[in-house]
Amino acid sequence: MNEAILSARNVRKTYRSAVGGAEALRGVSMDVYEGESLAVVGRSGSGKSTLMHLLALLDEPTDGTILLDHRDTWELRRARLNRARNKTFGFVFQQFLLSPDQTVLENVMLPLKIAGLAPRVRRDRAMATLEQLELGDKASSMATDLSGGQKQRVAIARAIVGNPRIIFADEPTGNLDDVTGGIVEDLLFTLNREQGIALVIVTHDDKLAARCDRTLQLRGGRIVTDGVHAA
Repeated sequence: MNEAILSARNVRKTYRSAVGGAEALRGVSMDVYEGESLAVVGRSGSGKSTLMHLLALLDEPTDGTILLDHRDTWELRRARLNRARNKTFGFVFQQFLLSPDQTVLENVMLPLKIAGLAPRVRRDRAMATLEQLELGDKASSMATDLSGGQKQRVAIARAIVGNPRIIFADEPTGNLDDVTGGIVEDLLFTLNREQGIALVIVTHDDKLAARCDRTLQLRGGRIVTDGVHAA
């Protein structure tokens, strides 16, 4: 078994409101391993998106611990936490989340800008990533002018431009037709296989989940299945 990059230990998450609290996660413990592909599945309200947000350090647990390289992320001050997240993770979402008033190249350069890289370095790395994904000819296009499949490939380019160790993908093919979705899936698994980037995919799609090395199933905020798929 490869080394664990991320770990959750007895993690709980409660959302408070004026009428009380709703417990989204109820004592979840799990690991994400170097270079694996992990599907997180479950019905709406099962806690899968909440778990992804906690693992990606986009939110904090109400109780329990998130470990990054065996270190408690609670110990990271805000600036160091942001740097760790930007350096370690890439994100692909169902809604693409591209800036419509920016070019494709500008969208892909964004994580490098956040990381503080020089403008020339940002441009060169972003262009190289677009070429890798066969999108070099779209660099000067506005994001709004692209097809759904092209937008998702740009989102993947943005996710990998900083050489992350993990890509979090939340329903990455949910807004795509079957053919285009298959192309996007193939791209993600190629990156996983050839570059060793771990994938954490939140999905309702059983076929997509079956392509992963392992499936984690949540129900009512608890893990009910954590199984490795047969080769």
